Amino acid sequence: MRALRLALLLLLVSHGVPGGIPCANCAEPSTSATRSNTLSALPLQAYRQFALLHQGEPSRGKQLFEDENKIACAKCHTVDGSAGRAGPDLFAVGDKFGRGDIVDSILHPSQTIAEGYAATTIETKGEEVYTGVIKRATADSIELMLGDARLIRIPTQDIAARYNSEISLMPDGLVSGLALQEFTDLIEYLVSLKQPQSVSLIENGMPADIVSIPKPVRFEPFPDDTLKFEHPVWFGPIPGENSAFLVVEHETGNIWRLDCGPAGNTRSLFVNLEQYLKGTRGLLGMALHPKFLENRKYYYAKHLVKDGKFATYIFEREAAPDYRTDSGHPPRLILKIDETTGVHYGGGLQFGPDGFFYIGMGDSGPQEDPQGHGQDTTLLLGKMLRIDLGAVAERPYSIPSDNPFVGRGDVRPEIWAFGLREPWRFSFDPLTGELWVGDVGQDRYEEVDIVRRGENYGWNVYEGFEPFSNRYRKIGVTYIPPVFSYGRKFGVSVTGGFVYRADPKSSFYGVYVFGDFQSQRVWGLTQEQRKLRQIRQLAVAPQRVVSFGRDTKGELYVVGYEGTIYRIHLEESAFD
Repeated sequence: MRALRLALLLLLVSHGVPGGIPCANCAEPSTSATRSNTLSALPLQAYRQFALLHQGEPSRGKQLFEDENKIACAKCHTVDGSAGRAGPDLFAVGDKFGRGDIVDSILHPSQTIAEGYAATTIETKGEEVYTGVIKRATADSIELMLGDARLIRIPTQDIAARYNSEISLMPDGLVSGLALQEFTDLIEYLVSLKQPQSVSLIENGMPADIVSIPKPVRFEPFPDDTLKFEHPVWFGPIPGENSAFLVVEHETGNIWRLDCGPAGNTRSLFVNLEQYLKGTRGLLGMALHPKFLENRKYYYAKHLVKDGKFATYIFEREAAPDYRTDSGHPPRLILKIDETTGVHYGGGLQFGPDGFFYIGMGDSGPQEDPQGHGQDTTLLLGKMLRIDLGAVAERPYSIPSDNPFVGRGDVRPEIWAFGLREPWRFSFDPLTGELWVGDVGQDRYEEVDIVRRGENYGWNVYEGFEPFSNRYRKIGVTYIPPVFSYGRKFGVSVTGGFVYRADPKSSFYGVYVFGDFQSQRVWGLTQEQRKLRQIRQLAVAPQRVVSFGRDTKGELYVVGYEGTIYRIHLEESAFD
């Protein structure tokens, strides 16, 4: 999630010059007598406490935001959804994040960085050094937006080295020239930036508010509150065992076996697949072969960087005969998908009811998909892929004969559907076989899609129901709208879930349960012919919702990014 779309607090990336050194407006503290209560005399905590406890004036904060003689935020940020600068667009930031989060993003710029805005440093063969945010990258060149808002193009042949880091261009000490009240005014202005209700959402039946069910569903730590994991991203059962599960941690590289039974709950290491490197996203997802009990095969997605270049790798491994650990045999590479930047890396893996292997792949960035990866059918980026992992001795996979683009030279035959941005989590309805996808949005909207063979879901021509860009729009092309789309007041990063089918007598039977990573809201929706019928908020999860799980009986679980797996108790609540 989507982002790993796993720490999505917006940070105000600011105003450096090549090499990441802050400009004078950011670095020099004021000597005015009215600035006596500044960073030179006060700790950052004083700014935080004052801004959280006092009211600011948005109009004065707007003046500060735009004043190039002070912090000059407008040099690197837009507030109207247009983006295109070194920092993220701040449209609806007051909906996306709470007051405390916005305060912390300014006081501690590199603590958590907005997806796609970490610094990249490029050294040229002429010994020039540039640090900025990648805006466009091709085989021939990289376009880098520097902290002073200059856009430079560096030919690939001139690059001597490229370094990716999780450092913000925004310098520490940005508040050093501000009085406590001025800082509070700036915060008040940012908090006031809200998203208006979209006409397109209304026209497509999206509610202005999502009603909560009378009694929220209950989240119970599973198997209890003593077993914690380090940033888990996937949870699922081991076939043939009613009380055994696997849990994937994305940073440590650990996959844990979790045994729950009358004798107690135990956790043992199934395999370690090596820690992730800074700037990458490590382990992303996992799937067990439908015949796992026979062939012991399982698959995982990992995000790696080699020689400064990103890629998502899909590997096959084999469990030991007792299924308690990995066999120790070398992995088999199934697929490597090269990427432009370190964002929108996909990672969802599922075997469909047809027995074929589905892979959700993001557009790989940069932000806004400037090269149109989602619409480019010669690439695997921004797609739902479908391949056959059956017995193929000479190659790792084959192409199912009924894939929609088989035989077309201008389309990769692995593609099942396209026009996706970051299909972080997806699943199949066990009754109907419909493929549900939570597709993470850009700046304004998240969406839920039911994905079908050969269809185009619009990114980056559309975001949700609204037009986004005409650059890659084609006449006569049908763009399939989402089943459901929501704006920033509800959340910022959708996490796809499951259709509940465990108990036919339950009011939740047939309800698609999903959530939002950042807001922690969990919803249920029903649809007819891919049109929204009903949407309800089921509860707010105790932790950020990075994934959902489903056991062998069909009961649902939430994977909390802070380390806890939760069983979702639906039986105590009613959806209607």
